[in-house]
Amino acid sequence: MKKILLIVDDEKNTREGLKEVFSDQYEVYTAATIDGALAILETDPASLLLTDLKLGGENGMELMEKALSLPNPPICIIMTAYGSVDTAVEAMRRGAYDFVTKPVNIERLEILVQRSLREQAIEQENGELKQEIRNKYGLEKMIGASPLMTAVFDTIRQVAPSKATILIEGESGTGKEVAAKAIHTISQRSKERFVAVHCAALSPQLLESELFGHEKGAFTGATERRIGRFEQASGGTLFLDEIGEIDPSVQVKILRVLGEHTFERVGGNQTLTTDVRLIAATNRDLKKMILEGSFREDLFFRLNVVPILMPPLRHRKEDIPLLVEALLLELAKEHNKPHRIFSSAAMSLLLDYSWPGNVRELRATIEHAIVLARENELQIYDLPSNLRQELDKEKVEALGSPDPELLNLEHAASLMIDRALKESGGNRSLAATKLGISRRTLYRHLKESSKKISKNP
Repeated sequence: MKKILLIVDDEKNTREGLKEVFSDQYEVYTAATIDGALAILETDPASLLLTDLKLGGENGMELMEKALSLPNPPICIIMTAYGSVDTAVEAMRRGAYDFVTKPVNIERLEILVQRSLREQAIEQENGELKQEIRNKYGLEKMIGASPLMTAVFDTIRQVAPSKATILIEGESGTGKEVAAKAIHTISQRSKERFVAVHCAALSPQLLESELFGHEKGAFTGATERRIGRFEQASGGTLFLDEIGEIDPSVQVKILRVLGEHTFERVGGNQTLTTDVRLIAATNRDLKKMILEGSFREDLFFRLNVVPILMPPLRHRKEDIPLLVEALLLELAKEHNKPHRIFSSAAMSLLLDYSWPGNVRELRATIEHAIVLARENELQIYDLPSNLRQELDKEKVEALGSPDPELLNLEHAASLMIDRALKESGGNRSLAATKLGISRRTLYRHLKESSKKISKNP
């Protein structure tokens, strides 16, 4: 099915000439006025709007803004005989994809239209794929199909509609705050505020003020009344991250809020009430802390009404391909990069790695690869050095080195290349494929190695 182009110009010769240029590849409509253009857009949503800036007594910028406000807005390219930089910047600022001057360079305009529609198609495809991943394998911004994550999703769906307090446990980077936001989003409190407090970042005095607020003059520097997070989140959800870092004096006050739903601001004597759903998270062993006397047992039982354990990534490696695909789509868009995929060798490394930083580290790894990518397919050398070092060590050990710890990365790479060449019968293209690198990279390694040999015969 052909893409629809709408060409708007008050000069008939221009309209008909451009229609003739594009009609072979696209379904082309034309209009001379804003009203005529909008009538077409309402009945036949166009993929691209190409409009003159001056439409008799009307302004093409006005048409563009109305077109961009439609449910399915077209790509907008402005044409004008007044090709000043200020006009171009203003058009781009208001949402134009690009700007061309009259007389129009047809060849450049054709390339511009093709490129913009191609980018639009990729963005739509990526959006659909991302949504499909989330629909099939996720809950809100959480993704996974492993039994461990399926159990987490089931618990969240079951507990979200209730008022129960929830304790989310798990290693750093496993997505505890993402889980808390998912609970809030599908709860009956979703229209109210989700307020997050990272307890480990604040001293006991500052945390107490952050949570409960303070009155003017309550302490040095308290120059005005402050509304605390328990007040701000009333009717919604309060998320306390790193609850295990809270001082015992503050633990007592939180316990009272959970039991009585009342509190006082620091330095105040007025008793306030709050209707807040509390979700807490920790990466520490609270039961061990109770035995050590650093965490109150009664507070633990108040928090642990519904426990949720976020599994580490190393325990759900079957989820890595799904996470990788979703992150590739998200981060490519964020950094204005084309959507890429990992080579089989690079994906193998991602699956083998232990991921001590969990999903947070995986995200950083993929972001690194996307930003520094040199080819259409992401390769091993696009990954951070710590992952490559782990691979090099494993490969060297597999080659039977008597002391792999003494071999540097360069030596390890040479051994890997030699092994791949032998297995490929000297076929460099096949060896490159086995290694998950390009032929150009392989040739560069071989060239550098031969230079070193000639220098050190």
